[in-house]
Amino acid sequence: MSKTAIILGATGLTGGLLTELLIRDPAFSKVKIFTRRPTAFTHEKVEEIICDLLDTSTFKEQFTGDVVFCCIGTTKAQTPDREKYKAIDYGIPVETAQLAKQQGIASYMVISSAGTSAKSPFFYVRTKGEMERDLSRVGIENTYILKPAFINGRPDDARKGEKALKMMMAVMDFFMVGPLKKWKSTQAKDIARAMAQLAKQTVTQTDITNIEIKELSSAYHV
Repeated sequence: MSKTAIILGATGLTGGLLTELLIRDPAFSKVKIFTRRPTAFTHEKVEEIICDLLDTSTFKEQFTGDVVFCCIGTTKAQTPDREKYKAIDYGIPVETAQLAKQQGIASYMVISSAGTSAKSPFFYVRTKGEMERDLSRVGIENTYILKPAFINGRPDDARKGEKALKMMMAVMDFFMVGPLKKWKSTQAKDIARAMAQLAKQTVTQTDITNIEIKELSSAYHV
């Protein structure tokens, strides 16, 4: 049976790649994009809902489907105000997961990060950890939290400073073996492919590490 996908964050790198995959994937008959600004996707499968993602009441009726892919995220540089940062990185995933539960959606997956902790003294690490904790408590049957390290694959005109970090990670990745593999940089395309595969393949654990992301990516075929 074909599925209806809900994508949050389709204007971002990973969300955009995921949207392209699902458009081509016959397992999905409809791809609903919830976004605050129009996207470039015009395929007949795509339904674009312009809304305020910080207020679920603005899109509650349209929020129906089989699986939610949350690719929303921001950075300290993009959103220096901590209250606004938390509203995006914590509020949107947790509140849309609660809405998904109300709407009877059985699968929800979100991109978080490696090394998060709800008890961390560091605000940004703690915010991700609190999001993971509270999203897991919502009780959606299939909840998956993808935990990549540095996400690679941005275009050359990416965020300031990330080009140098990309070069540094390329060197460090060589030494990331054994238990350190979870800290290797992850290609955005692998995250997108892993999410698409998770919509078809049930796994027992909630947390999806770098290693599992790459395994799921390799298993995905259209």
